[in-house]
Amino acid sequence: MQRLGKALLAFFICAATPLFASDADGPAATGDALRAAEARGLRGISQARLGDLLTPPAQATNVSFTRNWLDAQPSAKGGAHWKCLSEALYFEARGETVRGQFAVAEVIMNRVRSARFPDNVCGVINQGTGKRYQCQFTYTCDGNPETIHEPRAFERVGKVARAVLDGRAPDLTEGATHYHTTAVRPRWSRVYTRTAAIGVHVFYRHTFQTASN
Repeated sequence: MQRLGKALLAFFICAATPLFASDADGPAATGDALRAAEARGLRGISQARLGDLLTPPAQATNVSFTRNWLDAQPSAKGGAHWKCLSEALYFEARGETVRGQFAVAEVIMNRVRSARFPDNVCGVINQGTGKRYQCQFTYTCDGNPETIHEPRAFERVGKVARAVLDGRAPDLTEGATHYHTTAVRPRWSRVYTRTAAIGVHVFYRHTFQTASN
């Protein structure tokens, strides 16, 4: 509620300024006008924005990038986007460190927030041409069945996915939208801005490097 109060305070002050300048009708009229201004302010905020204001900020400091921390978390579950993110982490990063798994998940979420990519998790992960090896995440277009053979590993990455979707993890990649393993060096890695190296992955932001980078 404190966030909502701050968001509306400026509006209320602006709306009430003429009243304080004259105050001709006394405190009762001023109070009525302020309540009317508050009502107008609330009506002017979209439901989505109001929800954002009323939602407490996520705590991004309670994640420890260790196996012990991950194992101590409750079993995770969720809807379609949680499942998509969990599967992506399983097939793309189940052999990575916990920090590396969070970093890969972060790239996917950064793409969701970018106008260059679809605006939802499953859309980002399944983006491609429909042809073999012409997709964003190889496991979705390599022709192999997407079978979970290691349920314990899937359980762990599911916890990572849940924490990331809940906004609990701090930034690790400085806005990275791409990554590759250290075993390869794709052409785009020469022009995108390198932001981090975590585990066996190198991370890049979808901007072009300058001479100073």
